Amino acid sequence: MKVRLTFLIVLIAIAVGNAQTKINWMTLEEAYAKQKITPKKVLIDVYTGWCGWCKVMDKETFTNAEVIKYVNQNYYAVKLDAESTKDIKIGPKVYKYDAANRSNEAAIALLQGKMSYPSIVYLDEGFNMIQPLPGYMNAKDFHQIITYFGGNYHKKEQFENYKANIYGKLFSKKTI
Repeated sequence: MKVRLTFLIVLIAIAVGNAQTKINWMTLEEAYAKQKITPKKVLIDVYTGWCGWCKVMDKETFTNAEVIKYVNQNYYAVKLDAESTKDIKIGPKVYKYDAANRSNEAAIALLQGKMSYPSIVYLDEGFNMIQPLPGYMNAKDFHQIITYFGGNYHKKEQFENYKANIYGKLFSKKTI
């Protein structure tokens, strides 16, 4: 009986540990639906299959334990292939593939027509734009940005002040 109980405890510990080993990515539609039930900020990774820096972020930035923990706790995380030919329905609006721009209309709207990959788009709890940010980010820089938006510091502090004076006090014991 003790062996079974120990084995069960080990399995539970492994399951709990694995729950935070990756970002809980979802589709834009899934995030929209979840946000309607339980409002949360939304982080959208707009990428393409051919983007080398997108793959580097997947391997290095999105696998950092502190990034994973913060994103899963504070955001609905979305992976959006900018070149997806699938229709994307958000509320009454349907976003289609735009052959002329070789991109989905959802990606064009989120990136405000400035198609750059990777780009991370931040939405508030009402699914309203906070800001799109283009370019590769390492785990430390990305963590600074997700905590800046996630903690609503963008409403009261300039990012440089947050980074220089607040971030270190909040996360001084963290290793990114």
